[in-house]
Amino acid sequence: MLQQTVRVKNGAEWLIECLKKEAVEMIYGYPGGAVLPLYDALYESGVKHILARHEQGAIHAAEGYARITGKAGVVVVTSGPGATNVVTGLADALADSLPLVVITGQVATGVIGTDAFQEADVVNMTSPITKHSFQVRDAKDIPNIVKQAFYIAQTGRPGPVVIDLPKDMMIATVTEPAILQELENYQVPHQPNKVQIDAVATLLKTSKRPIILAGAGVNGAFAKDELTEFSNKTNIPVINTLLGLGNISPDSPLAFGMAGMHGNYAANRAIYECDVLLAIGARFDDRLVGAQEHFAAGAKIVHIDIDPSEIDKVFKATIGIVADAKAALIALNQLSINTADEGEWLERLQSYKVKHPLGYEASQNNVIKPQAVIEAISEETKGTAIVSTDVGQHQMWTAQFYKFKEERALISSGGLGTMGFGLPAAIGGQMANPDRMVVAIVGDGGFQMTLQELALLKEFNLNIKVFILNNASLGMVKQWQHQFYEQRYSESVFDGQPDFVKLAEAYGITGKRITQADKVATQVAAVFATPGPVVVDVHINQTETVTPMVPPGKGIHQMEGVVGK
Repeated sequence: MLQQTVRVKNGAEWLIECLKKEAVEMIYGYPGGAVLPLYDALYESGVKHILARHEQGAIHAAEGYARITGKAGVVVVTSGPGATNVVTGLADALADSLPLVVITGQVATGVIGTDAFQEADVVNMTSPITKHSFQVRDAKDIPNIVKQAFYIAQTGRPGPVVIDLPKDMMIATVTEPAILQELENYQVPHQPNKVQIDAVATLLKTSKRPIILAGAGVNGAFAKDELTEFSNKTNIPVINTLLGLGNISPDSPLAFGMAGMHGNYAANRAIYECDVLLAIGARFDDRLVGAQEHFAAGAKIVHIDIDPSEIDKVFKATIGIVADAKAALIALNQLSINTADEGEWLERLQSYKVKHPLGYEASQNNVIKPQAVIEAISEETKGTAIVSTDVGQHQMWTAQFYKFKEERALISSGGLGTMGFGLPAAIGGQMANPDRMVVAIVGDGGFQMTLQELALLKEFNLNIKVFILNNASLGMVKQWQHQFYEQRYSESVFDGQPDFVKLAEAYGITGKRITQADKVATQVAAVFATPGPVVVDVHINQTETVTPMVPPGKGIHQMEGVVGK
């Protein structure tokens, strides 16, 4: 234990000092009565605070920050409605393994449980959607709790942690030494078991159709280089999950793209036909897997994940290894793994890629194809931008047609599928790395859920280009209604749309509109030539669908809408 010098501070001042010790660069938040003592302590602290325009915007911005940096995003909100407004973000961060420390104000301890003004049971409400939820009951515990919160959020499988802070704990004077306890009972495995790694090598040596399924855990571990080295050494093709995009260059001859419901044909066939599937940092989400009986049905599965609860959760692994993705790949790269002759296997997958590429029909009547917009953005940014998406058709088009060449460059709500995520998450991504180009690709539906955060683009002059793929509808909902509900478009079409250009201008931001297919390339280039934030209203084909698609209940190989079939 580390003994600290005796000093007199109130609880709020202690908390701010603890945040400084954790090297917190910025806080995203929204003040209120129950948390005012903390904001008073923040006033001259030197810690940067970003005043979002809604608590949901604050927590999604913190998620964007966490995705890019790997460090915990910090959020401060008030009690009651302030706390409930971050619940979606907490669930989102837990699903996508994003480290957050969220500090919620709370009513004074003496009135907890009395239905006091703006009281909510934060701990019980958030415990199922966080790694841990603390409530401070003694101000002397604040340093210990803050240290534990950051450690839990950032180690093992990252995730959100809540600190519920009653108002009287913020104003209480703390005169006793703060004891910073070592966390002896929280053990995180990082290094893989050598016997298991050797067993993987033995298995791969006899495999004729191996693949690597690289998920978000590879990006989370900053392990792109190690994955690339391993794939090149062994000549094993790499398939990505949605949040695994960018962990291998799309230019690699061993990169076969994203698999799943809207994955490409070659990737899905690779999973269906493989004899060994090496999954690294992937959790076998249902949108990836489809009907379980058809997913890698004839394969032996090796599953490497930092979270032991993921091993055997969906599929029984032949070899299950609890380890950090980077550490596991380093260990594998130290071995000599001469796989069986895979020339025929790679030729087969390459033929799938050539015969059945991702594609789309040519524009008719100069109507804009959304896929062409994504391709133009990818070309203009050379695949190196940080790209934040909302949720819907545009998310899938981005995953399909943007060539992600950098790791941790896609910020997207993969597990929870949270609409309204894209714009504020882009803000956090830009603030985390202000020298990078940041692009927000959103739909007109999700954008209108958090559009008030445009104020931050103007306030901080953030170099974010916001592309609204405007089809005047909830596109993915409408697509499913078309395919599975006999074209009954129940409440999926917007009859009253705002003028997004004027809306941007009302916030003091440059607004542009693209309406013609033959102008897409030049007008997208003009957007990136415009300094500062820009909002672009792109009028796309209103009947466009995301293809290919594995229909619900079908196997990963039973794709519809495949080019060349």
